[in-house]
Amino acid sequence: MSFGTLLVIVLAGLGGPLLALSGRRFVPVMVGEIVAGVLVGHTGLGSVDPSHPTIFFLGQVGFAMLMLTAGVHLPLRDPRLPRSLRDGALLAVIVGVLAVPAGLAAADLAGTSHAAVYAVVLASGSAAVLLPAFEETAAGGRAVLSVMAQVTIADVVTIVSVPIVLQPQRTVHAVLGGTLVAATVLVLFGATRLLAGHEWVHRVRQLSKHRHWALDLRLSLLVLFLLAWIAQKSGTSVLIAGFAAGVMVALVGGPKRLSTQMRGVAEGFFVPLYFVILGAQLDLRGLFEHPSMLVLAGALAALNLLIHVSAAALRRLPLSAGVTASAQLGVPAAVASLGLSEHVLSGPIATAIVAAALVSLGVCTLGVESLLRRQSASTAASPPQPLGA
Repeated sequence: MSFGTLLVIVLAGLGGPLLALSGRRFVPVMVGEIVAGVLVGHTGLGSVDPSHPTIFFLGQVGFAMLMLTAGVHLPLRDPRLPRSLRDGALLAVIVGVLAVPAGLAAADLAGTSHAAVYAVVLASGSAAVLLPAFEETAAGGRAVLSVMAQVTIADVVTIVSVPIVLQPQRTVHAVLGGTLVAATVLVLFGATRLLAGHEWVHRVRQLSKHRHWALDLRLSLLVLFLLAWIAQKSGTSVLIAGFAAGVMVALVGGPKRLSTQMRGVAEGFFVPLYFVILGAQLDLRGLFEHPSMLVLAGALAALNLLIHVSAAALRRLPLSAGVTASAQLGVPAAVASLGLSEHVLSGPIATAIVAAALVSLGVCTLGVESLLRRQSASTAASPPQPLGA
């Protein structure tokens, strides 16, 4: 590992913003980061070796930061969320039920196993993609709130399920480790609530603000790494640790500067690094050398869209809400990373899963634009409020 390698990774990470700036549509930056990782990794130039111990560890830190970001993006403190939970829960349940036969169908079409893995991927959502998209476009209304509640529930359930479906024989370890992480979060959350009202805490935070100590960020990272260490020692995944730390930050809340600082550390370095390393791991040649893997990628992309649109139709929501809710990111990326590192999934299968997720991000932009057109058509009757207003 050298600064030259780090330079290549950071340069590749700039592929995300460059691709996002290349057109008028909303394009999630991680699409360009993964594509750039493919170009500098095994499939392309080979200048980044994702199996190198230092690069692998940095990728694990980035993975934990991605899961933390996913947890932080959950709109748990939005006062409108409880009103949309019924719709969101029903949508998530419908998608989860439909994902089971869809996962079996994907495995059968591609001639592979891992039907349970595909079902979890198909049932997942991505608040980390949709919330910034809704905020950036000022989207609002019942459909948007229902989708946000749906993906919030889907994120929690599917992320917890990933270690179990990948390694069913380690279910006991995953459950015990997850329980230990959750217990630690509850203890830390309780301690935070108890200390929050003390005058000396307020003084220290004000001093941190004026002297730029970034204590809130330091403590958030301390919690993240503590939970990641507990997860490793107890035999579960840092996925659970990162997501639990993010949920805790989302519940506690914090000053705007914490969000800005977190975004700088995570989305400015570690998360792009993770996606570049993930792209470097992918076997694009294997995807095209095995027609069944192309079938798997296509089946996952089509079934994902079908079950989410079907759920929206059953709940009498606009079909564009289902198209928007089909966005996937964290769970497919987690499945690919953990599956490859634990030698549960082959390179072509992991590549097919990530390829289908990238398609879902492109489809999601069409759904967001359609929702915005519907919103614009109804502004005269009821001007919308942006999410989080």
